Amino acid sequence: MTTRISKRIYYELDEERAKAEGKDVALCRVEQLCPFPYDLIQRELKRYPNAEIVWCQEEPMNMGAFSYIAPRLCTAMKSVGRGNMDDIKYVGRAPSAATATGFFQVHLKEQTELVQKALQQDPIN
Repeated sequence: MTTRISKRIYYELDEERAKAEGKDVALCRVEQLCPFPYDLIQRELKRYPNAEIVWCQEEPMNMGAFSYIAPRLCTAMKSVGRGNMDDIKYVGRAPSAATATGFFQVHLKEQTELVQKALQQDPIN
């Protein structure tokens, strides 16, 4: 699995991957969103030709980079013969009107679940 991410969620994922001694998950940080780095994304897609593509973000789906990234990532995937929009899996909070739950314990629980799902061994549905 190759997980594309931006922001600080990378460090949490990397820490958990190291704890689990995960060798089958590649974390690819995308820090430049605009202009979109098609060449770099295509290079990473070619590097992991059989990997499941996952976008992970800690923001709700409608507030983070996913809605901007997904069509561009899809274009990069098509250019190297890697599938279409349905092949991009999303791991993050569900769409929401609020940026956070408002309860710290709920936030921690959601964050833990998000990290676990992003690093799970089974394919993400």
